[in-house]
Amino acid sequence: MKKARIIYNPTSGREAFKRELPTVLERFEIAGYETSTHATTCEGDATDAARTAVERGYDLVVAAGGDGTISEVINGIAEQERRPRLGIIPVGTTNDFARALYIPRDIERAVDIILGEKSMLMDIGEVNGHYFMNIAGGGKLTELTYEVPSKLKTVIGHLAYYVKGVEMLPSLKPTRARIEYDGKVFEDDIMLFLLSNTNSVAGFEKLAPDAKVNDGYFDLLILKKMNLAEFIRIASLAQRGAHLEDENIIYAQAKDIKVKTDEKMQLNIDGEYGGLLPGEFHILQQHIEFIVSDEFLEKGDY
Repeated sequence: MKKARIIYNPTSGREAFKRELPTVLERFEIAGYETSTHATTCEGDATDAARTAVERGYDLVVAAGGDGTISEVINGIAEQERRPRLGIIPVGTTNDFARALYIPRDIERAVDIILGEKSMLMDIGEVNGHYFMNIAGGGKLTELTYEVPSKLKTVIGHLAYYVKGVEMLPSLKPTRARIEYDGKVFEDDIMLFLLSNTNSVAGFEKLAPDAKVNDGYFDLLILKKMNLAEFIRIASLAQRGAHLEDENIIYAQAKDIKVKTDEKMQLNIDGEYGGLLPGEFHILQQHIEFIVSDEFLEKGDY
């Protein structure tokens, strides 16, 4: 019999998954999976649980939570010689990665996709010993995702980021950075930089419109120094994917990227705090097998 391990964040999505767990377990058992669960208790717990699941020979690991939970699970799987397939039940605040794979927030439909067992090998990124499936970046704007209190995320969802963003906008300051990418060098003041594996970043579905999940490249976006009015204009353009030609944006695709800054800059990895720069970013092509939706396969966004 196939074995599945469900690793879930019990506080995600107003505890919606926790309430649906008995039904989910029944569906997995009917589908032929010997299924067990692990409820995370603290930061890093999902990584330990995923590593244990690999050691115990599980065929399928399911991450139920937000991007942070999925990212932790990936960090428990990425370095293992035998890596089980990974399914996603998105019950977090932003769910950028699930959105890129067209996996709905509806728990029952997400389970349908997992039990459909359509899968694909996808890229992940690595920086300073940490792994990420969707984005990494730096700059004051990227700090929003981990400065918003978790309880506030749970209560008001995406609105929490906008509340914090409005608070921070007047104090945004550029940072001097040196960014090397596949033999090229950019050195100037920046507002932020982002490396993306998908086209879904921070609630924007067209921020990196050309990103592919298995092409072996990061999509690199650098936002140059600008004033508040220019930033608001760029944000408006980004909503419809019309920002890449703007003179304040540097856009490139690259496999290996090095970032150094004159001032202290925090590293954001899949929406969570990932230490401080400098950092060397590397792509691991088609490294983990993810369960994907029929819609994702039909649209060919890879």
